Amino acid sequence: MNVIPPEAMPPIADGEDLLVQRLRDRDEAAMTLFYDRYSAALYGVIMRVVKKEEEAEDVLQESMVKIWNSFASYDASKGRLFTWVMNVSRNLAIDKIRSRQYRVGTRTQPLEDSAAVREPASPTFRPEHIGLQEMTKKLSPDQQQVVDMLYFGGYTQSEVADELNLPLGTVKTRARAAIKVLSKLIR
Repeated sequence: MNVIPPEAMPPIADGEDLLVQRLRDRDEAAMTLFYDRYSAALYGVIMRVVKKEEEAEDVLQESMVKIWNSFASYDASKGRLFTWVMNVSRNLAIDKIRSRQYRVGTRTQPLEDSAAVREPASPTFRPEHIGLQEMTKKLSPDQQQVVDMLYFGGYTQSEVADELNLPLGTVKTRARAAIKVLSKLIR
């Protein structure tokens, strides 16, 4: 394979066909040149969609990998290289914000950023006075036992399953049902 050093590449307008050919030939130096030429513009497109620097950097990285791995699907007769790579990057950014992981991450706030961490509880505050433990008395005995162990005893679901000699799924079902009952009682 004939490798042309980046400094010998013609300007973008004149060199796009040559860059495309080099990328089709899997020339890694061409990918470096491609990154230098297009990454800033692609990052800007991605950033407008995801709005977070860390996420935009991840999507840019994913875009570069996808462009490299799927370059054979680029058809110059359907549009310029930049248009194709911009669409690849934009679509990956949209996929990112539609993903469940991203949506959940944007709804939750890290504990260290929470105002609750910065404000100490009153010395007279006693969580057991909220009345939740009394509300658990209204649960079925099976649900009450699981909730007591999980939330007041500090057990994990696996530990409760082992301790009560129950399948883990049964423990999870009882905990979920108990939470539904308690949420109705709290309202």
